[in-house]
Formats: sequence, C-alpha cells, structure tokens
Amino acid sequence: MKTSVFALLASFAFAAISPAADHVTYEPAGKANGKHVVLLSGDEEYRSEEALPMLGKILSQHHGFKCTVLFSLNDKGEIDPAAGGSLTNSAALDSADAIVMLLRFRHWDAAASGKFQAAINRGVPIIALRTSTHAFSGYPKESPFAAWNWNNPDGGWGKKVLGETWVSHWGKHKVEATKGILESNNASHPVLRGISGLFGNSDVYEAAPPADAVILARGQVLQGMTADTAPASYKKATVAKVEQEVNSPMMPVAWARSVKNDQGGENKILCTTMGAATDLTDEGLRRLVVNGVYWGLGLDVPEKADVSIVGDYKPSMYGFKTNKTGLKPDDFAMAK
Repeated sequence: MKTSVFALLASFAFAAISPAADHVTYEPAGKANGKHVVLLSGDEEYRSEEALPMLGKILSQHHGFKCTVLFSLNDKGEIDPAAGGSLTNSAALDSADAIVMLLRFRHWDAAASGKFQAAINRGVPIIALRTSTHAFSGYPKESPFAAWNWNNPDGGWGKKVLGETWVSHWGKHKVEATKGILESNNASHPVLRGISGLFGNSDVYEAAPPADAVILARGQVLQGMTADTAPASYKKATVAKVEQEVNSPMMPVAWARSVKNDQGGENKILCTTMGAATDLTDEGLRRLVVNGVYWGLGLDVPEKADVSIVGDYKPSMYGFKTNKTGLKPDDFAMAK
C-alpha cells in the first residue's frame, strides 16, 4: 500500500514539473482514417487560436482524422498571436497529410519554414482561411520567407500558391458583413456538397483569383452585420482604379485550384477569404472547411458532413488585441 501511495505522489510531482504542451493533438474518435491534419494558427486579428482547435475537434471526433493544432507562443508559453516568429512543434508538419491554416504576416525561423515548404513539396493539400492570403511578412529580411512577402510585385506566396494576396477591404470593415452566394455553374463541386449558402460577420475582401481557379462562392456585401440585412448598393474603385458597383460583380470569397510545387507535383488548394472565428459559427462555412479536407485528400466527400461543434465554442469578436490573454495550448485539450 505504501509503495503505491509513494508512486502516486511521485507521479503527481512529475506532472507538476513537466513542461506544458506547446500544441494540442486530438486523436480520432471511433474508427481512424489514418490521415493527419495539421492546423496552423497565427494571426493577430481573426482569432485563429480559437477557431482552429474547434475545427480540429470536429475533424477528429466526427470524421476520424488525427488533428494537431500549432500555435504562436510568447516566452511565457502563452498563446500570443503577435509572436509572428513562433510556430510550435513544427515537426508535426513532417507527417501532415493536409494543412488547414489561418496565418497573417508570419516570419518563422529556418526550421519551421523548411518543414512547411517540405510539406508543400510533398503535395500536401492546403485549406487556407481569411488572412492566409498574406500569411508571410517580408521582415526580418533574413527570414526564409522574406521572399514570399505578400507585398512583392508578384504577390508573394499568397498569389503564387493560393491564387491571391492581400488587396483591400471591399466591404466596410466591422460594418458590412458577408453573405456567401454559391456559384451556380460550379454548384456540383464536391467542396460545396451539403452547403446551401455561407454567412460571416467579417467583410468581403477584394480578390481576383487566376483563371485556373474554380470559383465556388462570391461574397455579397451586406448593409449591416447580420444575415437578415439587405445587400449594399454603392460604387467604389478597385485597386486597379476601376469603379464598379460593390455587388456587381460580387468578389470571389471561396475558390479551388491545383498548383504545381517546386518538386513538380501538385497541391490541391481551397482558399476562402472568410474564416474569422466568428464566421465559423456558420454551419455552411464549417462544412466548406471539412469538405475541403476530404476533397484535398482525394477522399469521398460526405453528402452532408457532420460539423456539429464539439463542446463549447464562444468565439471572441475579431480585432487587434481582442485575444484572450494567458491561454496555453492545454486550455484547448479535449478534456477541457
């Protein structure tokens, strides 16, 4: 009896001094499908640190994927979206079968950058949300991804891989929400299976994907921040200084494409300029992401994928410095 008590106390002591996890992994519930999805959070504005654990739980518990969520941490081990040089446990990318990402202006070190690029060169599919069009900054100049700066004349990584970089807020930021209208010509695309429409309270981005992109949905700019408000009606100038009605034509907000990587293989890409944590309270948008993972991996997309939220999900409103401070990856563990 004494031995077991001492052993128990020792185990408690070990747990107390063990370093906290710098990432979170969700093992599949039920039958595993053998695929590993790595979710990369790291943006200062749209609360990816809240959204991606929620998506990881859905993919693991309802669909049999092993999911690993990586974060940006500060030197206290706390989740800090402003720590643009941080990507925890980048070794997880070595076994990634698919990547879901919501990044903004990151400047990782050579190790993390190399693992990300290696995953791309393996042909890993990418499901990219919102500010991932401008995922990498040009600073510091010694950053391995400096050449992928969103502001390069060629549009950097976002334009090359996803099909668009940062251009402008087409809708009025924090004033005009987005209603996603499915592109009728592509309504049979598997990524749209089980989806009738989309809504997000983030605004429409200006976007002009290349000709090889299959447009899946366009963003109708609304007059207000709720789904029941009327479409906006006014003119504004594009970045090319061409004046047009804000909703005619509507800007693409979701598209799919395949691109060649540096090794000559191909990566399937699903990009949506929607994807704030608050946007993902929308069932249709969650299903778009889940369908994108299936499609990217070449798996049969469910007729209506289960995207019910696992546990609680009360996302913070987007904005700079609206993140909940003091959080650590363990706070998103399944037990909590």
